[in-house]
Amino acid sequence: MKLSAGKVDAFIRSPDPAIQAMLIYGPDGGLIRERADALARRIVDDLDDPFRVAELDPAMLKDDPARLADEAAALAMTGGRRVVRLRPASDQQAAVIASFLADPLGDALILVEAGELPARSKLRKTFESSKIAAALPCYPDEGGNLGRIIEQTASALGLTCEPAALRYLVSTLGGDRLMTRSEIEKLALYMGDETRITLAHAEACIGDSSILTLDGIAMAAAGGDLAAVERGLARAYLEGAVAVSVLRAAMRHLQRLHLLAGAREQGDSIDHALRSMRPPLHFQIEKALSSQTRNWPSARTTRAMEIILEAERACKTTGLPAEAICSRALMRLAWAAKAARG
Repeated sequence: MKLSAGKVDAFIRSPDPAIQAMLIYGPDGGLIRERADALARRIVDDLDDPFRVAELDPAMLKDDPARLADEAAALAMTGGRRVVRLRPASDQQAAVIASFLADPLGDALILVEAGELPARSKLRKTFESSKIAAALPCYPDEGGNLGRIIEQTASALGLTCEPAALRYLVSTLGGDRLMTRSEIEKLALYMGDETRITLAHAEACIGDSSILTLDGIAMAAAGGDLAAVERGLARAYLEGAVAVSVLRAAMRHLQRLHLLAGAREQGDSIDHALRSMRPPLHFQIEKALSSQTRNWPSARTTRAMEIILEAERACKTTGLPAEAICSRALMRLAWAAKAARG
């Protein structure tokens, strides 16, 4: 079964009982984990229960391909239905999973977690073509959806957001669902007895959390800061970011630079172009764009976007390490920016 991104939440609230295996995949690692945990908790109250939750990884299946079927057929010593989790999965496990789905054993719920997968992915096709399996995409929260996630998380903590604070949070957070929720929880602790989040509260507590990760990497690359790119990539991967998400953040930054270059070349002011961007930009992103635009004319920015697009394509098609491909592409941008800066 193939699910569109817009139908995933409804499916998780009321899963089809005929579905025995689910693939949760996409660039948002936090959302993948959140949705997989939510599905698992429909079967098991304690996700750390070793009798009812089996944790598998690709190396286990490589050494013992029958392990998936064995775990699915196993009975819990304490009774009740079991959950079998496989992560992080890739196309290399597609054949083992296809074999299981062709002749499933037991009644365990199989949860497979993967990163970004192209439409032609063998793993995706295996789940999308099966009548007893489903593929659930997980994409980063943006715009209105991100605003709803922030408001829902804040409301659950007894908080409300003034409009200016919400706009700031939307421009600052996003990219990883669990990180967004974690930042709002941190803000709730900072608020103490106060219940109305103001812009001052948001700026003081949340600061530039996303600036320090994916957006910060993009800004460092476009600014020619090779050391900051290297540090940012190390931190991003440590926090669970995937290479494609990093590349897409770089693409967003370059697209903004391209718009600014076009405005400048047509005689418009950079300040006016920046104020016209929607959603409103975080002040540090705005500051970086303003200072970097003179080093990124339209032609150079277009070539940079081609490099990022080629890198994303290579991550999805070549089988080479995605992190290495991403690092090489960003370093090319950083070297170009450094040379342009003189």
